[in-house]
Order: sequence, then structure tokens, then C-alpha cells
Amino acid sequence: MTYFNELRELTKLIPETIVDFSIPRDRTSPPTQASSMFISNKEQGDWAEDLIFRAINETSKNYVAVRYGKSDDIVAGEKGFDQFYNEFQDELDTIGKRPDLLIFKKEDFDINLDYDISNIPHSEITDYVKKSIAGLEIRSSAFLIDKYEQEMQDRTTTHLEQALVVKNKILENFTDLLEHPKKKHFIDILNSINSETITSISFRRPSWKATERLQELSLLFKDLKDNIAIVQKRDYLSITPKIEDVKVVYKWAETFNVPHYYFQVFFDKSYGISFKNILTLLTDPEKEGDYYEISQDIKNQNKTTVKINTRNTNQVAYKIIEPEHKSVRREMGRGRLLFYVSFEKGTAYLDIDSLTTLLNITDF
Repeated sequence: MTYFNELRELTKLIPETIVDFSIPRDRTSPPTQASSMFISNKEQGDWAEDLIFRAINETSKNYVAVRYGKSDDIVAGEKGFDQFYNEFQDELDTIGKRPDLLIFKKEDFDINLDYDISNIPHSEITDYVKKSIAGLEIRSSAFLIDKYEQEMQDRTTTHLEQALVVKNKILENFTDLLEHPKKKHFIDILNSINSETITSISFRRPSWKATERLQELSLLFKDLKDNIAIVQKRDYLSITPKIEDVKVVYKWAETFNVPHYYFQVFFDKSYGISFKNILTLLTDPEKEGDYYEISQDIKNQNKTTVKINTRNTNQVAYKIIEPEHKSVRREMGRGRLLFYVSFEKGTAYLDIDSLTTLLNITDF
């Protein structure tokens, strides 16, 4: 079974409420203007792509990274953007979404095409692209994942301890009130709360006011529920493919039959997952919550995004030296000014064992 055939079988198992592969993708209209935040995010993404590009080419003895994804420095509101955007939409419908980088074996690398084929029409490089062993979509997040993980662990521990203290206080001081037939089910709920079950506990908070003790008990239940809610909050950083991209990545895999991967670059480490594993996750609703969640993401223009727990992915870079950054002034039409942040330099130290496992190669 070919790589694409494996993907096709997986798509049959994904609920249509997540992605309906039986209907064409929605073609989008060009945005009318860019914001400073959008350009800063684009600059950050370009930096992340360059970081992985340099890391692979400076580290690998047998493989070469080549720039492939669209990289034109033109944004909404500038002359020629509408034409660029519509041509991009045409290409999405024809071959799918180009990943940012392609990985070639050195013997298949075309020195005449060099390290950047992003502006070459797809019809001229189809056979060459099919020789690649992987396509990499590079995403970025402005987080230090180690510090985030530590703070989330501390937050969970603190509120778990507080929840158990409140639970015990209720059982020790208010059991007599809860013995009432209409309130007795709360005793079972309280007794079921422990460090293992707290992530799945759910109950409707009472709001008793008849007596002073009942009011105090209601406030304790509120405190308990508030602490449980914090323990149950998502506590992981994620790899973030957009739902609208799933169809166009699938189309690219259909066109070229080359394995596709998502890399998420943080400012201290990087993680990766295969597109095949993303589809596999989406076939299993039971994994939603622990392994991934689906939500609208303000950082992705409020687009519906799959947020995949990095703890269940492969570490790509075990250390990243942060980039230099500077403010940039950009003059748009009618004298409108945008100020944004650009990034350069930085170094990624690849986790070779984990990376080769992810890419299913042995001779990096």
C-alpha cells in the first residue's frame, strides 16, 4: 500500500463533523489589508522555517533541505497581492499546499535548482518533488516550552491540593447537611474525587441560601469547582495544523505521494509529528482532550485548529538559541504605516535520534 493509500484509508474513519473529505474545500477570498500582528507572525514563521532549514543542512551528511513553500514578501493591501493570492488558491486546487521545506537524499539533490525552488512553477518540478523523502510544514509559537511546562505543572499541583483540602473540609464539617435525601448524592461525588479522577469530575454547583451554614457550604462547593476547573484546563503547548489545511495537505500527498510532517518551533525547543499520525488521532474521538483538542485559535485568525499535545510527539530540536529581533517600519498604500517585529539568526540543535525516528530514516 502506498503512502497516499494509507492516508486515504484513514480519511474514511475521520468523522465528517471534523473534516468532510467528500466535499471540495472552500476557496477563500483575498483579505483586504494586513495588520502589524499578522506580519509579525509571518516573520516569526519565516524565521522558524529558516532555523530548521539551516539546522538540517549544517548537520546532515546525507540529506539536504530545500525551500519549497510559497515565500513571496507581499501582503494584503500591497499592489499585486490579489493576483498572487488567487494564483495561490489555483495551485491549492491543482496540487495542494506546498510544505515549507522538502528533504532530499544528497544523490537526488539538483545542484542546478539550488536550495530554493519556491518560485518555480509546479509543472516544471513535479518529477523532482516526487524524489523527495519528506515535506515539512513549519509552524512557530512564541513560547519557552520548558518554562511553560513547569508553570503548568506547578499550577495543577497547587489547585489539586486546594481542591482536596476543600473536599475534606466539606466532608468533615458538613456531612450532616448532605445526609438530606436531596443532597446525599454530593457525598458520593466528594468521595469519588482524588488525584486520579479529578480531571473527569463534573457536577452542578449548588446555591443553597436557606441558612448560614448552607450558604457557607455553597461557597465551599464553588471554591471546589473553581479549583477543579483549573486542574482540568489544557496544560500543554501544541502543534497546530488548521482544519482548512488538512484537505490541501492531503491533496499534496495525493499529487506527490511524499510523506508530510508538521514541525512546531518554540523559542527553546522544537517538536514534530507526521501528517499520517495527525489523521490517525482524528479517527479516535476518545483521544480528544488528552492528545488533542479542536478549537478556534485567535493566533490563527480565529480559524478552527487542531491543537496536538507536544508530549505525544517527537522532539526535533533539544535546544534552540533565540534569534535576534528588531522593529521594522513598512509603508502601505495611502501612507498607512505598519510596525512589526522581524527575526534573524538563532540556532537549532537537532535531536538526531528522535528526528530520524520521526522521518523513518537511519543515515542522517
